[in-house]
Amino acid sequence: MNSIRLQKIRKNMQSRGIAQLIITCPDSIFYLVGEWIHPGERMLALYVNQNDQPKLLLNELFPIEKDLGVAIISYNDTENPIDYLSKLVDTSSPMGIDKEWPSRFLITLMEQNPTLKVLNSSIAVDEARMIKTEDEIQLMREASSINDRAMGELIEFIKEAKHSEVQVGQLLGDIYKKYDTHAFSFDPLICYGANAAEPHHGSDGTMLGQDQSIIVDIGGITNDYASDMTRSFFFGEPNEEYQKIYDLVKAANLAGIAAVKPGAKFSDIDKAARAVIEAGGYGPYFTHRTGHNIGINVHEFPDVSSVNDMEVQEGMVFSVEPGIYLSGKYGVRIEDLVVVTKEGCEVLNKYPKELRVL
Repeated sequence: MNSIRLQKIRKNMQSRGIAQLIITCPDSIFYLVGEWIHPGERMLALYVNQNDQPKLLLNELFPIEKDLGVAIISYNDTENPIDYLSKLVDTSSPMGIDKEWPSRFLITLMEQNPTLKVLNSSIAVDEARMIKTEDEIQLMREASSINDRAMGELIEFIKEAKHSEVQVGQLLGDIYKKYDTHAFSFDPLICYGANAAEPHHGSDGTMLGQDQSIIVDIGGITNDYASDMTRSFFFGEPNEEYQKIYDLVKAANLAGIAAVKPGAKFSDIDKAARAVIEAGGYGPYFTHRTGHNIGINVHEFPDVSSVNDMEVQEGMVFSVEPGIYLSGKYGVRIEDLVVVTKEGCEVLNKYPKELRVL
């Protein structure tokens, strides 16, 4: 158990009046105990209060031999794990519940304890995770450096124009393995032609054709931390409109990054990027938020959006990824990860952002 991280969570609990908390997200449990446990349909829960040693409820299918610094309560497939959890719960105090906990477990707990008041209290963990330590930041630098190299190698396959979108994603997996990156942060988004006009197009069997735009959005998990980067390319000869929207998106990306500093609001960063695209006449075609926090998970709390007035703090790591998408034609997105420093930010991605024509 990481006592410093536990202390941060308990402090957040206390400030929000949360006497007890159930943590169920495997990535949040890893954050605290340093062990990945993927329970599938079975219940996994870490019970935390202000005074006692945390208790980890775990199916016997997942034996833990090393000391995690928690008391482990094991159950088997013939038992109802909620029976064990109910013995820990103080029904006189509100119970903080992880937002990821399946309703089949929560409903059973509430039925067994009808007087128990439950609260969505993931914020207690989310706020602890959103400020990275220097060790975490260094791991994220390394993960992004690998992602830069992977992008450079991947584009050499793409420009051959003989691999479908899905096949390029499979090749990325092979590239990552060379760098001991053995998992994707998310399914690679390889988008050719009009598919690039769909911000989250799922890669399919589409082949690259002449005079088409390309969006490549990739990320991997290296030493338990995620990377994420997007670059846009063109195969053939880009027309005037494509060049214009590319330049606007690049300028928006740079404007968003320039707005990052401690004390700035996330909504101001979104506004700085969005204003560039709106001034260029393409405001309606920037259809998503400007970014998201990242760490152990590729999408963490909070987001970079027009409705988030939270102030940026030193140690946060998040993306800046404006885009323009013209349906049936093409799209452009440019994404970098930034870590907030004392006076501004450090951009973790070094892969060039100038338009590359393949």
